[in-house]
Amino acid sequence: MQIVSTPAAPAAIGPYAQGVIAAGLLYTSGQIPLDADGHFVAGDIEVQTTQVLANLRAVIEAAGAGFADVIRTTVYVADLDDFPRLNAVYARHFGEHRPARSTVQVARLPRDARVEIEAIVRLPG
Repeated sequence: MQIVSTPAAPAAIGPYAQGVIAAGLLYTSGQIPLDADGHFVAGDIEVQTTQVLANLRAVIEAAGAGFADVIRTTVYVADLDDFPRLNAVYARHFGEHRPARSTVQVARLPRDARVEIEAIVRLPG
């Protein structure tokens, strides 16, 4: 097992890693809308989803992969009414690549974020 860490994404706010590599796969921790310095990025679902995906991309790239290598994501959203706008941002970031995905409405997310996303990624090579 190898820990993945990058200053291009916010440091973990608890006792966990940004990502872990095991058996040729990267498992990312859920990313919320914090900037690389750990400051909360307030805003609507589009703003927060954009930041979350930037954080996720940074962790994935630190492991030597990209969004085209993502196998599966799990999206946690505070309000499913935000899903169409969240989905539009998500689609722009993933382009033609379509990983498997689950989306779950939750009662509350850390720092009262509107969205959190985690991923499983196949590492090249």
